[in-house]
Amino acid sequence: MTKLWKKGYELDAEVEAYTVGEDYLLDQELIPYDVGASIVHAEMLSECGYLTKEEAESIVSALKKLESLEIKKEDEDSHTAIENYLVEKLGETGKKIHTARSRNDQCLVAMRLYFKEHLQKLESEINALVKELKKKKDVPMPGYTHTRKAMPSSSRMLFSAYADMLEDDLALLQPIKKILDKNPLGSAAGYGIPLKINRESTTKKLGFAKTQENPIHCANSRGKYELLVVNVLASVMLDLNKISSDLILFSTSEFGFFKLPKELCTGSSIMPQKVNPDPLELVRANYHVVAGYGAMLKGICSNLISGYHRDFQLTKGPALKSMKITLTSLKLMSKIIAGLEQDEEKMKAAMSRELYATEEAYKLVEQGVPFRDAYKEVGKRFM
Repeated sequence: MTKLWKKGYELDAEVEAYTVGEDYLLDQELIPYDVGASIVHAEMLSECGYLTKEEAESIVSALKKLESLEIKKEDEDSHTAIENYLVEKLGETGKKIHTARSRNDQCLVAMRLYFKEHLQKLESEINALVKELKKKKDVPMPGYTHTRKAMPSSSRMLFSAYADMLEDDLALLQPIKKILDKNPLGSAAGYGIPLKINRESTTKKLGFAKTQENPIHCANSRGKYELLVVNVLASVMLDLNKISSDLILFSTSEFGFFKLPKELCTGSSIMPQKVNPDPLELVRANYHVVAGYGAMLKGICSNLISGYHRDFQLTKGPALKSMKITLTSLKLMSKIIAGLEQDEEKMKAAMSRELYATEEAYKLVEQGVPFRDAYKEVGKRFM
């Protein structure tokens, strides 16, 4: 198994295990994007004369036949595994694929392609949840401040608030998609390539809006762009955290406003009567996991001089894991909202007199009573 950086000496086994970390596992998800970028890279090398037409065709053909690839720990990452595959299939021709690129820009472009696809999925899942929220029937219910009854509200007002929050996230997402839509391939290790290559060719074929021109900027954006993505994921998860907290509270027997679908709840191993909102509790907790990954990325990316550093390897996991958590949480929440029942009788029965105290005060105001006097007068009625 050939390592791309191999120089003729044996690496200490503990150092190898430590530096590889979980990259060989994480990269399984990035293989399609790494392969796609490698195909376009090979075509560009042929256009520039660094590969013959036949060599490029053989590389592209081999890559297109690569339906699955197990990355072994000794491979270190998808980049090495793909190159080893090509060398095994094509011999000397396979060794030419790494011309004019580094593992750094390979990782950068694979992550960008992953983000471009998965941010579209994120947008779709948010829209699906918003649609379910807007379908819910309107029923009067108390509004709460300080976890105490405050003013009249309704389930439509509550569900619409959730939808509005998520639509804010969609607005946050748009500039991030634009920032990420730049091709870093060809920046190598952060200082470009001492060969004449056609970066515009790979930009066009990979579907990027533009080329990320400055190679140092490419290197410096590693980790920072992951943080931009995780920040918006954390915003989505914060909204899901609040929805979860509300649904957990209002579906208790003490409130009984909502009834959760039983098939989306779990039970107790000791108490036969229990039907628990475990999925909502995990969604609520997973906000903190994603927020924690954001804090991790901020820490990893800071205090580094410009250029590539191995520290950046550790930015991949938080980004990939945050995306998976957020997409699965959104799908789950859409199911829960779709199956959520409202107990109209209990919700209307909870509309007790004190909810209308502010309304009573303003009726006095309309009669010419100063608000402060009206406030005190109505307040006495509820003491």
